[in-house]
Amino acid sequence: MTGQRWIGVVACRALNLKDRYGPVFAELAPGITLLRPEEVSDPEAVDFVLSWAPPDDAFAPYPNLRAIFSIAAGMDAILACPSRPSEVPVFRVEDPDQALQMAGFAVFHVIWHHRKMRQHLADQARGLWNRPRTGRSPAQVRVGVMGLGFMGRAVARGVAQLGYDVASLSRSLPARPEPGIAHLTDTDRGAFLARSDILINVLPMTAATRGLFDADLFAALPAGAAFIHLGRGAQLDEKALLDALETDHLSGASLDVFAPEPLTAGHPFWSHPRILVTPHTASEAESAATVNNVVTHLSAMG
Repeated sequence: MTGQRWIGVVACRALNLKDRYGPVFAELAPGITLLRPEEVSDPEAVDFVLSWAPPDDAFAPYPNLRAIFSIAAGMDAILACPSRPSEVPVFRVEDPDQALQMAGFAVFHVIWHHRKMRQHLADQARGLWNRPRTGRSPAQVRVGVMGLGFMGRAVARGVAQLGYDVASLSRSLPARPEPGIAHLTDTDRGAFLARSDILINVLPMTAATRGLFDADLFAALPAGAAFIHLGRGAQLDEKALLDALETDHLSGASLDVFAPEPLTAGHPFWSHPRILVTPHTASEAESAATVNNVVTHLSAMG
């Protein structure tokens, strides 16, 4: 980074970003001063905002912003913030380590459903030796990945490397196809869903994906399919999922994202025997990766 000095301010309703990232900026990027909003004496001197779930007025005080940085891969709350200036670029974290975390998390849940680990836990609790005599080859299990962005590619590669029959679905064919993965577009959605014994969602939140995982989509999956939800909570029609599980059309679901978060006390997902709940923990960028992302983009601005 050049000798230029930068001033940033944190903006998040849910997390104390100053405590989390301030020491890392001090160590890795001493030319950057990170402030809380109440510590800002000159709003016109603020160059960037570091955010995740910003308050509605988070960006209003700063007329000379040059950049907005998300601390994660997701930018939904930032983009939806009413005070966000449309002309200021928003940057997400694209960290290879975070993508590996997501891939490993997805692989775990694919194996969880494929190898019927929920049943093994129930058998253990009963002291029952119940060794299945069915085929267990990954090559016979068709996995569908919806979304082929930075995270989606890592997920598809990770699952395919274990020998699963993997297909992806995205709006257009990728410029760089992934070896060993069948790439389908939205025009092939019916065929894609029909061949997805395990469906993984890593789509971003958009108007088109809100409520996408509904009764019609679940009905298009093969009987006994499993659903792994790693995208955004508002993409899921919760009643449709519960109905598909209760009618045995779906064999199980892994849910890592919810609307709202945290998942409310007493919600039926907590106690459903076919649902595995995790608290939005599929991946999280290391603090150093987030700081390095900020440094990289600010350096490019000069």
